[in-house]
Amino acid sequence: MEQKFLNSLKEAMDIEAHEVNMTDNFRDYEEWSSLAYLSVIAMLDEEYDFQIEEADFRKLQTVEDLYNAVKSK
Repeated sequence: MEQKFLNSLKEAMDIEAHEVNMTDNFRDYEEWSSLAYLSVIAMLDEEYDFQIEEADFRKLQTVEDLYNAVKSK
């Protein structure tokens, strides 16, 4: 499931030029923007049936934080 999640995140954020790792701070990616935020939220809802409040999302920093939030639902 971890690799599928990484691939989904890359696709949602339109990342092609570099790898995505669990320890990365996804907010530091060059591709991170308000559009990327909306794309990630939509991907979480569509692929994982996971909805998150904006305040809770702001607390997440790494790809692993995001993955663990989805996994713990």
